[in-house]
Formats: sequence, structure tokens, C-alpha cells
Amino acid sequence: MATYDKAIESYKKAVTTAASLAASAMLVRGVVNELVPYEVRDFLFSGLGYLRSRMSSQHTVVIEETEGWATNQLYDAARTYLATRINTDMQRLRVSRVDEGKSLMFSMEEGEEMADLHDGAEFRWRLVCRDNPGGGAGSGNAGRGANGSYRVEVRSFEMSFHKKHKEKAIESYLPHILATAKKIKEQDRTLKIYMNEGESWFAIDLHHPSTFSTLAMDHKMKQSVMDDLERFVKRKEYYKKIGKAWKRGYLLYGPPGTGKSSLIAAMANYLKFDVYDLELTEVNWNSTLRRLLIGMTNRSILVIEDIDCSIDLQQRAEDGQDGTKSNPAEDKVTLSGLLNFVDGLWSTSGEERIIIFTTNYKERLDPALLRPGRMDMHIHMGYCCPESFRILASNYHSISDHDTYPEIEELIKEVMVTPAEVAEVLMRNDDTDIALEGLIQFLKKKKSDSKDSKSENVQGRSQEKN
Repeated sequence: MATYDKAIESYKKAVTTAASLAASAMLVRGVVNELVPYEVRDFLFSGLGYLRSRMSSQHTVVIEETEGWATNQLYDAARTYLATRINTDMQRLRVSRVDEGKSLMFSMEEGEEMADLHDGAEFRWRLVCRDNPGGGAGSGNAGRGANGSYRVEVRSFEMSFHKKHKEKAIESYLPHILATAKKIKEQDRTLKIYMNEGESWFAIDLHHPSTFSTLAMDHKMKQSVMDDLERFVKRKEYYKKIGKAWKRGYLLYGPPGTGKSSLIAAMANYLKFDVYDLELTEVNWNSTLRRLLIGMTNRSILVIEDIDCSIDLQQRAEDGQDGTKSNPAEDKVTLSGLLNFVDGLWSTSGEERIIIFTTNYKERLDPALLRPGRMDMHIHMGYCCPESFRILASNYHSISDHDTYPEIEELIKEVMVTPAEVAEVLMRNDDTDIALEGLIQFLKKKKSDSKDSKSENVQGRSQEKN
């Protein structure tokens, strides 16, 4: 009981002392406000604030979600970057998903903190959310989002670090966040495929699953294409130094069903480039062609399939049907009009672009289309080979070897069969043994038909001689 009384007495003394100090502080503040000019007060208080900041070893950078009307790109980058470093053991987390094909995205909840190490320095992050006091009418631009709507909640990241790391934070860490976030977004974004109608492009999501690992193609040629793509995207300064447009041309040629479209999709997925599928038969004038092509974005692939038969690419310098000269601005699409974009002045209207022509008959193309600088790399898409067959078998039946492989590979060497034909047979049955046996029978029949066809041709030539 005596102990309790002493505690109560000590508490009363503490309260009395605190009240006395508070009263004294209020009295001093009142006297200062009455007797000291406001200029001097501001100087004194700012000096105290400066001393406090000098005494503190921590610095803090505040990154607001918006800056007036515009979205703060650094805030968006920080959110993307921190999502990859979040500790899922934190007590409170935000989680979201904006696309069915995307993985869950974790982010910090208000008041939570996390630490991140960069180049030996620790940076502590905290998400701060506060009500927008200017969220009503007449509040100007404060608290507005990028679309002009008022935000009820204003969010910001606070990044704290030791003052000795200030230079590293500004010159190294923040640029590192921006660069990393850019790479993450490029990897996660949904690719688009654009199709032309009139003078406009229309886009849909590109979900083609083809990759270089699943592509039924000769390994050396596949690696050569990948190396060429890697070298291309890394040479921005090189192209600038030599005075050439930052673009690369590829010609894919070979029989139908040999995987030309799959290779294009694999290239797009590998580089994370959008695809512009240009249908030349829908384009009537060179001027329309130019407007379409300069409307493409950077980091994109322009595809013109079956270039040899999609349009009659002839020079149109002759007179019009009525005997008068045609208006140059209204010339129909010509070979020169296409080449002016591929390799002329119009080719500099964008950067980091890839141009792909496909054809089943390379020999039909005008030599002007084929020279280096226009089609820099010619890729022959041939018939199925044993290596291609093994890739297809792995894709469709998840196997790397089987008792039937030796017989199948010998038949494939003797028969001209496309990867598309082999894939179709392998898809007919989920049972691996049955599917492979079906492929053997298919190849044998194809071999027999080929022999019969050759025999008929020989007999026909013999009869013609007689």
C-alpha cells in the first residue's frame, strides 16, 4: 500500500512539472510573439531547424505520387522496383493483379517500412498516405491525378538514408531504380500486334507463345539469329556514330509450313517488341504507306508477309491512263516507295526497328529488295530435320528420347516434310507411343508417294522421247 501511495505521489509531481513546463513554454512563446519582430522570429526558428538537421545523421527524400497534373514517373518506378524486393513476411501488404496473364504484384501498405541495400548503403522506404486537404472545388491542381480528377488520398514514398550516402542516393540509387523499373515493365508488358485498315493501325494483344526454346529450327541458325538481335539492340551509339538509321532487315524464305510466322513471334517475345503486320493490298498510295510507317512506334517489328505476291511492286513512272502524267503525290504503291522507307530518308523516322519480309519463293523477288542495308540477314526456313523433330517431340509430348527416334530420324532425312506437318501428326494423340507410331506411318507413306511420283515422272519423260 505504501508503494502504491508513493507511485501516486510521483505521478502527481510529474504531471505538475509537465504542466508547469508547458505553461512556461506558452508564456515564453507569447512573450516572443509580442516583443520579437516576425523577421527575427523566422530567423531564430529557421536556425533551430537548421541545427536540428545538422545534428541528425539521416536524410529523407520525399517522392510524391503526382506533380500537379502529371504522374510522377519516379514514384511509379519506385513502386515497381520495390514490388520485386518486398518482404512477404511484413504484417500488412497490398496485393493486386490487373491482367489475367500477370502474376500477383505486392506493394507496401501505409506506414510499413522496408530496407533495401545498394552498393553497400542501406536505404529505408516508407509509404505515407494522407487525406488531400485541397480535394474540393476551387483547390487548383493540388491533389489532381494525371487524368485531371481529384484524388481523395495523396500518397508518397519517403526514402531515408545516412547523410554520408546522399551523393550515392541521388547519382546512383535513384537512376538504378528508374533503369530497373523500365526493364521490369518491358518484361511484363503485354505485346501488341497492329493491323492496318486504310491509313490507321488497329491493335490487339499478341499472345503467341512461340519462343526460341520451342522453335523447331536448326540450333546454329537459331543461335545466329539471337546473337544478331542482341548485337542490334545494344548498338544505338554505334549506328549514330556511323550515320545510319537504327534498324535491321531480315528476309525469311522457304516452303510454307516451315515456321516463318513462329520465328517472327519468337523474335517479338525475345525483344519485347510490338509487331506491325502490314497488309500491302490494303494500301493504295505511297503517301498512305508513308503515313502508316511513320505512325509506328520505336522498338517495333514491321512484317510484310509473302512480299512476292502481296502486291505487284512495279515502278509507276509511266503516264496515266488518260495520257497525262500522274500526280507524284498520288502514285500507287511502288517498289521505290517501299524502298524509300526501308533504306531511304524515311527510314530515319524511327529508332530500334526491325523490318521482316517473308516469301516462299526468294528467286521471285526484285534484287533491289535483297541487298545488305535493306535485308541484312537472309534466313532459310527449311524442311524438318532430326534436331527440329526432337524439339517438336519435346514440345508436344515432353520427352527427350524414345525407342522410335532412330527410325523416325532416318525417315526424316529421306523425306521432305515440314515442321508444321510433323507437329500436326504429333498432336493427333495424347499417348506418346501412339503419336510416334502414327508419325512413322505418315513418313513411310510420304516416302512411298514420293517414289511413286518420281517413277511417274521418269515414265512420262520416256514416253515423250519415244
